[in-house]
Order: sequence, then structure tokens, then C-alpha cells
Amino acid sequence: MARHGAELLPENLPGDLRRAFESYLASLRFERGLSMNSIDAYARDLARYGTWLTDDGVSRPGEVDRQKVENFALHLLDSGLAPRSRARALVAVRRFHTFALGENLAPTDPASEVSPPQEGLRLPKALALDEIEAMIATTEGEEPVQIRAAALLELLYATGARISEAVGVDLDDLDLDSGLVRLYGKGGKERIVPFGSHAARALGAWVSRVRPSMAAKARSSAPAGALFLNARGTRLSRVSAWQIVKDAGEAAGIDAEVSPHTFRHSFATHLLEGGADIRVVQELLGHASVTTTQIYTKVSEETLREVYATSHPRAR
Repeated sequence: MARHGAELLPENLPGDLRRAFESYLASLRFERGLSMNSIDAYARDLARYGTWLTDDGVSRPGEVDRQKVENFALHLLDSGLAPRSRARALVAVRRFHTFALGENLAPTDPASEVSPPQEGLRLPKALALDEIEAMIATTEGEEPVQIRAAALLELLYATGARISEAVGVDLDDLDLDSGLVRLYGKGGKERIVPFGSHAARALGAWVSRVRPSMAAKARSSAPAGALFLNARGTRLSRVSAWQIVKDAGEAAGIDAEVSPHTFRHSFATHLLEGGADIRVVQELLGHASVTTTQIYTKVSEETLREVYATSHPRAR
């Protein structure tokens, strides 16, 4: 059987989504006659998109709406990819959805009017502090899942970790006494990020009171090393962690769409609004370039303008 890029797709993609991607890649090979290098480039971009959709609980093309595509575009902006690479990835997404509509794999084309966001023009959505606190408050209680949710939310907001970085943390990466956690970012790049007393208390409660009993449920005789575990005693998946965040947002009554990346945006925005140096925020986020971090400075500028407009006696 001729190769057409499908082997580059993640193994954990939901069946319907994988089959749709495979059909599209096959059409590039057999109908459009693209080179294998071009098809592989499309496959890598769809692999990135598929991982994003899977984390968001999407299992088939028809479940994607415009908001999800726009959120993916913002994710690309935050990922540190070069502008040309971001534009190429979004082109792949748009052409896939055109194909899915034409093949009756989806009822609409949610990507038709989505274009790549540009630095300084398209602002990430950050939650207000009281919204963050309202979400964390929904996890108050003594149930194991509540204690785990509190620890996860506190860690995300305290460190600005990507969801893949948070669920990838092992116990050995966490130092509760020093308030430090080791995160592994893109390309396995390691960084040490501090966290405060709120996160330390929540993580301490999870590690000492709940995690041992969950770890005991693992079938393997070797103890699980992951910080966050599921009910089977194995590492919590990105999809499950994503759902914990979404559930907390809904329980807190937040109208805007909430995702783990919302916590990352809020972390960076609140630091800059509090006076943190942009290069410090760059290091904390794990951005390779400060240019990527600068998307958050416009958010802070807007806040400054609002404060000035309402506070200065001659501003109006």
C-alpha cells in the first residue's frame, strides 16, 4: 500500500478523526498528486491539530466549531512557531475542513473565515483573578477528585504550565519544601518554575492524603511515578486534565470558553500586570523567544489604559 503520511498521525487519535485525516491525506496523494514531502508536511500539521482537538474532547470533524479553530490558531501563536509555520499549519486545517465538508464528514466548514493571528493584534483571553479563584473554589471538598482538581488548577495557575507539561510532572520533579517544580517543555527542554503557598497546600494535600491510595490501584507492581494519577493508578491523561478544567469553569459559571491554556494566558498576563519583567515571564513560560511572550504585553497595556481612563482627573 502506498504511503501517504498517515503514519505521522498520533496513535491515540479517535477513530473517526483519524479516518478523516487519513482520507484527506490520501486525497492529496492520489487526487492532487502532491509530493511525499508536501504530504508529510500536511500530516505533521494535522497531527498537531489532532492532538489539540483530542485534548479538547473532540472525536469527529463534525464536532469542531469556529471557536475551536480560533483557539487552535491562538495556540499556534503561543507555541513559538515561526509565522510562516503557523500560517502553513492553519492552511492545512482550513483545507482539511473544506475537504471534510465536501465529503459529508461534517455539516459545516468551521475554518473558512479563520486567519492566522498576528502578534500584537490578536489578544489571548485571560481570566480575571476572581474568576480563577471562583474556579478553584468549586473544587473545595474532601472527595479525592476534588483534592486532585484543586492541586491541578493551582499548579496550572501558579506555574503557567502547558497541560502536557502538568500531566507530565513526576513526583521527583516536585519539591514542596522549596516550592519548585521541574517542567519539560517542547523538545524536552527543562525549566524550573516556582510556585506559591496556595499551590503548595493543594499539592501537599493531594500528595499526602489522596495520591497514595490511587497509586495502590495500579496493576503494575512498580509504583507509578506520575504526580497526577487517575482512578486506575496510572498517569492522568491530557484529555482528563482538560476536562477537569472545563468542568471547573462551568461550575463557576464562567461564560467564556475555559481551557488549560486560559490558565497559561492568565498566569502571564497577571504577572506582567503586577510588574514582572517580560524576560522573566519568558523564562517561566518556556518560550524560546521573547517575541512570543510579547503578545501578553498588549493585554497589560489595555489594562493600564482602562485604569488611567477611570482614575486620572483629566483623562476624560
